[in-house]
Amino acid sequence: MTTPPVLASSREELHDALKGSASSAAGSSRVGFVPTMGALHEGHASLMARAREEIKDGPLVVSIFVNPMQFGPGEDLDRYPRTLDADLRISAAQGVDVVFAPAVDEVYPAGLPQVTVDPGPLATILEGVSRPTHFHGVLTVVAKLFGLVRPDIAVFGQKDYQQLALIRRMVSDLCMGIEVVGAETVREHDGLALSSRNRFLDAGQRVSATALSRTLFAARAAAPYGADVALAAAREELRKAHGVDLDYLELTAPDLGPAPASGEARMLIAARVGPTRLIDNVSLELGETTASTRSTTGNGEL
Repeated sequence: MTTPPVLASSREELHDALKGSASSAAGSSRVGFVPTMGALHEGHASLMARAREEIKDGPLVVSIFVNPMQFGPGEDLDRYPRTLDADLRISAAQGVDVVFAPAVDEVYPAGLPQVTVDPGPLATILEGVSRPTHFHGVLTVVAKLFGLVRPDIAVFGQKDYQQLALIRRMVSDLCMGIEVVGAETVREHDGLALSSRNRFLDAGQRVSATALSRTLFAARAAAPYGADVALAAAREELRKAHGVDLDYLELTAPDLGPAPASGEARMLIAARVGPTRLIDNVSLELGETTASTRSTTGNGEL
């Protein structure tokens, strides 16, 4: 029988729970942290398992907080699923010691903060084009949660790749001294990346949504032949898709800069399927490409 985690809803309860967990952590003082917005699934469970591998017997904290600062006008803040009881069961199964599930006024006791984190130019591309305030809200709340939990290591999923890149940059630029680990995306049997938003898809939309991963895997398979062939393969797969309203498809360097002539790269996609906006990405290894191809692809924006 699994031991349920301590549920903390206030800063004081979190502090007390961490003190209790640290004192019984078999000599380990490394604190692991997995920030989430709840509606947990197997992808989140994999992040918890990865964090547990990293910290061994140290205390593991999961936060569940639907952050209003990262939702723009017309986005799905009110529709975002809240499933705390199920989330606690998943957390318990993964050996989580503390679940921090604060109310909005506990995280923002004086209202939205006056001092926030500016995410910089990396937040103006990809997701930042259609969601210009999103990463400002993400980095601000992650910085606050880091300050409350004081983790040694924090684990984030690679599905939200731009978020992961920005959090790594924030931790480096602000000398936070936290190890940020990016865990591999967990996929369903048909290749669709696990996401809390998948539950909003009806049966037909669910089938259509698999075009995102098929597009990425087609590009990965073609990548040894160069960037132009990889992009062409991705475009061809999208051409066959139905019910997918593409936002962007881009080929970049691993740090989200311009795509390299060859070597490790990243392809990222965002699209709406019905009313639901989905994102996905994969790593790929580009073979040699010509100078003319490099000048026409730029940073891979389509």
